[in-house]
Amino acid sequence: MFRLAQAITHIVIVILLTHEKKFEAATHPLSLRIYWVVNFVIIGFFAASAITRLVSSNESHLEPSLRMDDIFSLVNLPLSIFLLIVALQGASGLSLRESEEVVSSATHSYQPVLTDPNVSAYASASLFSKAVWLWMNPLLTKGYKSPLKVDDVPTLPPEYRAEKMSEVFEMNWPKPDEDCKHPVLITLIRSFWKGIAITGFLAIIRLSVSYVGPLLIDSFVDFTASKKKGSSLYEGYMLVLVLLLAKIIESLSSHHFNFECQKLNMLIRSSLIASLYKKGLKLSCSSRQAHGVGQIVNYMAVDAQQLAGIMSQLHPIWMMPLQVTTALALLYGYVSVSMLAALAAAIALGIFLLSRTRKHNIYQFSIMISRDKRMKATNEMLNNMRVIKFQAWEEHFNKKIQSSRESEYGWIGKLMYSISLNIALLGVTPIIISALTFSAAVFLGITLDTGKVFTVVTIIKILQEPIRAFPQALIQLSQAIIALKRLDEFLTSQELDDNSVERNEGCDSNIAVEVKGGKFSWDDGSNEEVLKVLSLEIKKGDLAAVVGTVGSGKSSLLASILGEMHNISGKVRVCGTVAYVAQTSWIQNATIQENILFGLPMSRERYKEVIRVCCLEKDLEMMEYGDQTEIGERGINLSGGQKQRIQLARAVYQDCDIYLLDDIFSAVDAQTGSDIFKACVMGALKDKTIILVTHQVDFLHNADLIVVMRDGMIVQSGKYEKLAESGLDFSALVAAHESSMELVDTSDMSGDSPNLSPEMTVDSSGQGDCDDQKKSLARSKSGKGTSKLIEDEERETGHVSMDVYKQYWTEAYGWWGVAVVILMSLLYVLSMMSSDYWLSYQTSAEGVFNPNLLISVYWIIAAVSGAVVMLRSILVAFLGLKTGQSFFNGMLHSILHAPMSFFDTTPSGRILSRASADQLNVDIAIPMFMSMMIIMYFTLLSIIFVTCQNAWPTVFLLIPLLWLNIWYRGYYLASSRELTRLDSITKAPVIHHFSETIAGVMTIRGFRKQSTFFLENIYRVNANLRMDLHNNGNNEWLGIRLELAGTIFLCIATVFMIVLPSNIMRPENVGMSLSYGLSLNAVVFMCIYMTCSIENQMVSIERIKQFTNIPPEAAWRITDSLPPLNWPSNGNIELKNLQVRYRPNTPLVLKGLSLSIQGGEKIGVVGRTGSGKSTLIQVLFRLVEPSGGKIIIDGIDICTLGLHDLRSRFGIIPQEPVLFQGTIRSNIDPIGLYSDEEIWKSLERCQLKDVVAGKPEKLDAQVVDGGDNWSVGQRQLICLGRIMLKRSPILFMDEATASVDSQTDAVIQKIIREDFAACTIISIAHRIPTVMDCDKVLVIDAGLAKEFDKPSHLLQRPSIFGTLVQEYANRSSA
Repeated sequence: MFRLAQAITHIVIVILLTHEKKFEAATHPLSLRIYWVVNFVIIGFFAASAITRLVSSNESHLEPSLRMDDIFSLVNLPLSIFLLIVALQGASGLSLRESEEVVSSATHSYQPVLTDPNVSAYASASLFSKAVWLWMNPLLTKGYKSPLKVDDVPTLPPEYRAEKMSEVFEMNWPKPDEDCKHPVLITLIRSFWKGIAITGFLAIIRLSVSYVGPLLIDSFVDFTASKKKGSSLYEGYMLVLVLLLAKIIESLSSHHFNFECQKLNMLIRSSLIASLYKKGLKLSCSSRQAHGVGQIVNYMAVDAQQLAGIMSQLHPIWMMPLQVTTALALLYGYVSVSMLAALAAAIALGIFLLSRTRKHNIYQFSIMISRDKRMKATNEMLNNMRVIKFQAWEEHFNKKIQSSRESEYGWIGKLMYSISLNIALLGVTPIIISALTFSAAVFLGITLDTGKVFTVVTIIKILQEPIRAFPQALIQLSQAIIALKRLDEFLTSQELDDNSVERNEGCDSNIAVEVKGGKFSWDDGSNEEVLKVLSLEIKKGDLAAVVGTVGSGKSSLLASILGEMHNISGKVRVCGTVAYVAQTSWIQNATIQENILFGLPMSRERYKEVIRVCCLEKDLEMMEYGDQTEIGERGINLSGGQKQRIQLARAVYQDCDIYLLDDIFSAVDAQTGSDIFKACVMGALKDKTIILVTHQVDFLHNADLIVVMRDGMIVQSGKYEKLAESGLDFSALVAAHESSMELVDTSDMSGDSPNLSPEMTVDSSGQGDCDDQKKSLARSKSGKGTSKLIEDEERETGHVSMDVYKQYWTEAYGWWGVAVVILMSLLYVLSMMSSDYWLSYQTSAEGVFNPNLLISVYWIIAAVSGAVVMLRSILVAFLGLKTGQSFFNGMLHSILHAPMSFFDTTPSGRILSRASADQLNVDIAIPMFMSMMIIMYFTLLSIIFVTCQNAWPTVFLLIPLLWLNIWYRGYYLASSRELTRLDSITKAPVIHHFSETIAGVMTIRGFRKQSTFFLENIYRVNANLRMDLHNNGNNEWLGIRLELAGTIFLCIATVFMIVLPSNIMRPENVGMSLSYGLSLNAVVFMCIYMTCSIENQMVSIERIKQFTNIPPEAAWRITDSLPPLNWPSNGNIELKNLQVRYRPNTPLVLKGLSLSIQGGEKIGVVGRTGSGKSTLIQVLFRLVEPSGGKIIIDGIDICTLGLHDLRSRFGIIPQEPVLFQGTIRSNIDPIGLYSDEEIWKSLERCQLKDVVAGKPEKLDAQVVDGGDNWSVGQRQLICLGRIMLKRSPILFMDEATASVDSQTDAVIQKIIREDFAACTIISIAHRIPTVMDCDKVLVIDAGLAKEFDKPSHLLQRPSIFGTLVQEYANRSSA
């Protein structure tokens, strides 16, 4: 009757489902879903009863009706589980297309992500397809035929994309009134509780069926023993059927648990990255400085990953007591109170592992801190490599990085040896707990037989998993708690107050910018005023100039108008849209055109006009790909002037109402500055409101309002004439400028300025200069027909080369190390097998059972196994550590010795990803995986040997099983390997874009472009996560197939055990075979999975190898060619037919320069764009090697010297002032060669003593990342202070005072004249008065020395130099 009622019910359900299809119902009816859940519970109870009867019944046969019920229940169980999953999901899948359209329309703004038709097949897969991962087949087929490319991998389903996850995360973020201590954790639980519940349910199913196999061992042994008494084969077949169903359910639940956990990890990481990025766009300046750019990037790259990973580790924590209780209850059924010995051993082991876990937490935390320090130092080195090479500081930074690495390596060593101890202990746990349990049983007089012994052994092996997983879960939990605290701190950091500035874009007021009673601070938590503006009004259409000495608060005034400062009190009102050009250029890694458009559509007419007024036409003409030339990371292939003008062009193209321009003329020469001022400031922007921070007094006559600042306050304001008569600060600035102009006026009086023909007219911009090297770099790529300077990241395809494996295996101690590891692994597996053979022999029916002998020998075997596994674990850890350190040293050495061209064309993100994630794999993951793989393969061989030894016909199944596994491995690995590589390649752009955004956040916020950048981040995150989803799907696709193949092999072997005659198949052999065979499917999968995982992990070795073989620059030191200690003593420089090109087969940049500079001469260098000025300095430092000719300095050819012997003897003040994170002392004297007294004297000479002495920490005053807490002018003065300490006989200056006012410039020039009177100085300068003071001027044009003479001589005849002087004089008198 029950089955009849069920049949009628199923007919009704089929009719109902037919109606669902007709009406396109999106979800199944609630009543139907409840029925399926109840049906599962009932069928589950029936199936459990059937299994219990089969296991416990000793009768030869059961009642026919009961037997039929049992078969019906067991067959019905998989269907009821399937229907339960359908009930929990609820969706019918009939209106998927419509729901996708709804999602698409709801998230229409997130373009171009959703327009891609190549959506993952997972989105529309049926339940059966999802159950066995059939939806992966198209991608696997494509990957098998040819290596996968980025575009081959389908995009994420709409509901899993980063934009959706960001919305969910934001929606569940605790409200302010909730007063939540851990907002990130609460938000994650609220957002993903369904996923956590589903994975928990799958974990319970997996646990339930995992004990069915061990319980059947005793039944199989009893059945084999009772065959002699005529036992029916039916019972044996039923046992095999139950085993098959249990193993299938176990495989499905296990792999779905893994996949759902990985999917949950992916979604959590996606939501965290999007939220961290959004937070980064809102951070206040003090919060940003408190965290630091490197640390903020770490939150995304490391902490988000660790917090996402904890979700799969939550379940072992709450399941461990349940698993142990179940196992102990089952043990009690077989060995009674002897199971207390197992309980005691498990508790002791758990306590020991818990104590080790606490140690691991300390080690992990210390590793994290050391790695953070190492990565921060590496990042700082990469960002400033040009300055480091100029100053020959590579060894200093090498020591700094190696110091952090030594600390990290020490902690990694402690962690690895500690883990080795755990692995060794867990390896012998089953045999030790078994020995204790059997000893207790023998002591208590409990009878031990074959079935009982091997059932107990198998249950104890299962018990090993929760004991192992629990401490590991606690380790990950502790890591996640640390990450959680860091993310809580960051995501609750102070944000910019959007209400600090009143913004009205369409107001009718005549006032464009108004500040009343304003008091501002850079620190959110402090009311210390750094800027005080009582009253400031700037009318619409006015040009307001802001002037003042270095550190007077000019840039802070602009920041207060942008809303970047903490508003302590007062009111700021801005009427109209705002454009901002920062003093320190921020350029994106994109084409010039993309940088200028900045997200706006192309208007060809306006674009051409912007290029013209920003004086970029000549630069673009000289670039082979014009505005399609890709700009390198941080604008590395552009000169400072080009970066500044592209920034200006970006602002002008935005067509805003108000323009905040921060010292835009500091990086350009007089003529270019005049052209920009006339064409752009007074031309294209004539109707706009402009606030111009400048040191150029020449332009102030045109200002409608001049604001003079001192010590963070406005001390004067008004028109030029009024302020000039006041006799205060402004008069001092003007006087300093006029005194500097006297030289020009005097020179101009000496003769009429010559009129040059048009072809002789010159753009002398040293920053109008494209850095010649960078241009040549761009050209050198032209042979490939591409405008990209930064090439797509190199990646291998196909199999990882055996050379890579060989290099890893033999890096530490050659093949001897490999041989010893393999031998120790074999001995360990053999010792474990011997324990089982001993049990089988002693418990056989024919053997004379001697309990004392059984236990004694068993304990000896346990001791030997423990010793072997301990030695093996320590050896693996030792070899792994040595190998990891060897690879790290090789990579660091190669990078430090790489030529500058490598850093110009390689984004730092590529190097950092190898130094962090890839190095972590080499240090920890690969040794552990390699060790586990060797053990797994020996374990697989032992299982096959034992199974085939007892069920010999299964030998014939080995060949097809082996072929199937090899075929599946190859089919899977073709895609898996490429997906892993693509995952690494798509991860770097996410990190790079994040760090680029944080660096330029002030500009992004100034233009109100936060939403555009957020969408770009979403696009990059989605591109990376789709690799994640399909890689996870790929793993489970392989796993389920290999486990099912292993299950079928096991069940066929079990059938043979049942069918073969009892005189061949002995009960003790059946027990041992099943004890081994039950783990066959899992071990087969683990072997192939480990092999594939290692192949994927070896990609890290492959990537590191790419950076250990970088063609090096010349040797740092040549012992046979050391210069004298006092070299260069005179400073004589002679160039003989000097020729330079940047790449073979590219045109010469310097075409045979020949000139002689006497010691102590001051040489000024000018020339047109790309003429070779920057190249001259670089070749003198040998950042570029000469292609021909010689450079003789004090009688020595510099090409015969080591690079450090050469560079360390010169001094240079680069154009872009670079400070390193640390203190004033560590910046002015990085290597620690000078006393405090000498440092103070140097600071006094460079006008910084009062500023530094005013800081509470004095010389230990903090310098944050990039020196952002010091003004650009102050940074330049600190760089000057370095050179004053060094006192090199030859000094190179690349516009060393571009960012300081005329007054400070005059003082510095005077100091340089006095302090470096005996030195040879070569100076590229845009301020003509600076050049006029030189002994000689060198004019370089088209790579040739066109003019080289005294300034007065050049002015007495028609010359290029004379034209420059006239242009500067005309501008100043205009």
